[in-house]
Amino acid sequence: MTTLRITYSKSAIGYTERQKATVRALGFRRLYETIEHEDSPAIRGMINKISHLLTVEEVETGKSRSKKV
Repeated sequence: MTTLRITYSKSAIGYTERQKATVRALGFRRLYETIEHEDSPAIRGMINKISHLLTVEEVETGKSRSKKV
């Protein structure tokens, strides 16, 4: 499974309200904040709409083994 590490790297001041709403919908509250989302078509679509404001990295996540205590 792939996880996307998304960083809000440029301010949305001066852009449309729809783009600002997309920034909020991704979960960003402040500039230079980093959030991880599971890769999905919906998240990819939001990233494509505001790609000029974001920095995106793909992080490969394998199945983690949980320890029973």
